[in-house]
Amino acid sequence: MPARMIIAVAVTNDAHKVSGHAGRARHWLVYEVSDATEIPQPRRTDLEAEMVFHHYEEAEKGAHPLDGIEAIIAISAGEGFLKHMAKRGVDVALTAETDPAKAVADYLTNRLSAPKPRPIGALICKTLDLFSKHK
Repeated sequence: MPARMIIAVAVTNDAHKVSGHAGRARHWLVYEVSDATEIPQPRRTDLEAEMVFHHYEEAEKGAHPLDGIEAIIAISAGEGFLKHMAKRGVDVALTAETDPAKAVADYLTNRLSAPKPRPIGALICKTLDLFSKHK
């Protein structure tokens, strides 16, 4: 692990659970981790609608509130989102884990649970990706 790592976790509105569809997530917990054995308290970041990754255009809108993150954890994400984040140098980890702090701890120790199969959700994501700006 680098000396410091910034990890953003897509969360539900109440920030108690990891959420799905990272490209459309408005609520995030951002963890600045310097020690894999101690997970710090996160800062909450709520995105305005135009800053949601699915709608965000760097050339048009400039800096993003989550610039500088090195990893994203979510329940699900479409292929377009995964490719877009890879271009930004951000690792995206998908998981079945719903506790944000545990997901971060598991990510740092390479023990993050695999995401559950979502055949209908995956089909919806693929359909949305057909119309996404991020291909």
